[in-house]
Amino acid sequence: MNYVYLVRCIDGSLYCGWTKELKERVKAHNQGKGAKYTRSRRPVELVYYEEFSTKMEAMSREYAIKQMNRKEKLKLVEGFQKPNDPVGLEQ
Repeated sequence: MNYVYLVRCIDGSLYCGWTKELKERVKAHNQGKGAKYTRSRRPVELVYYEEFSTKMEAMSREYAIKQMNRKEKLKLVEGFQKPNDPVGLEQ
């Protein structure tokens, strides 16, 4: 599975990315091994994600989200209902 995700950084900013391993990616961000942007803004909290069957679909959606303004991204987050931990994030 491929994921597009938003994390909220400690300063309140949002970071969007894509990955094949969501749990590991969030962990990497919090260990300072993720994106350069999030390294100085830890800890981060996963606040939104979508699943895709292909890398290209995920990357396309990531691009679309990155084109949104902050208000539009916050609307995604506010409307997000996290499924019952399908990727083992709460373990």
